[in-house]
Amino acid sequence: MSDTQPENGWTVDDLDALPDDGTRRELIDGVLHVTPSPAPTHQVLAARLMVALEESCPAHLHVTQSNDVILSMQRLFVPDVLVTTDEAAERDGKFIAKEVVLAVEIVSPGSQSMDRVLKPALYAKAGIPFYWLIERSGGLTVHAHQLAPGEDVYQPVGIFTETIKLNAPWDIEIPIARLRPRHL
Repeated sequence: MSDTQPENGWTVDDLDALPDDGTRRELIDGVLHVTPSPAPTHQVLAARLMVALEESCPAHLHVTQSNDVILSMQRLFVPDVLVTTDEAAERDGKFIAKEVVLAVEIVSPGSQSMDRVLKPALYAKAGIPFYWLIERSGGLTVHAHQLAPGEDVYQPVGIFTETIKLNAPWDIEIPIARLRPRHL
């Protein structure tokens, strides 16, 4: 299969038919988006957050990074960090939205609109209960959101510049300084 747009738009099955060549591909309503590899400081931040979350993560959940999440057959995103059910993590492959508890996006210069507007809207519509947005300009700021009860939109639950302190999806307390890459 080539990278040519299928007649009815791309699907998750079409992506599965492409070679596993390390290219980061996401789907938005059947349109293929190829994004560059994140910068080293972005990757360090994601790795440090993953380790910090893993330390306090309950046994029934699993922390990982940069895995495919299927929101629908024509929507697939690759969150920078995510928490899934442990049962889903035991299976090798893509996660489906209902298996994801927390999706985290780290804003990069080329992903601002996607991470701030589009992804949270589509993650919420897919029913992912928690979403964090990490801004890197002027230091690190973590914006934590939770699905509004009975709705498919997020409501803010905290903005953190010193310590991430939340009681959901579990008791979390992470000093922001611990996450900061040396070059940020």
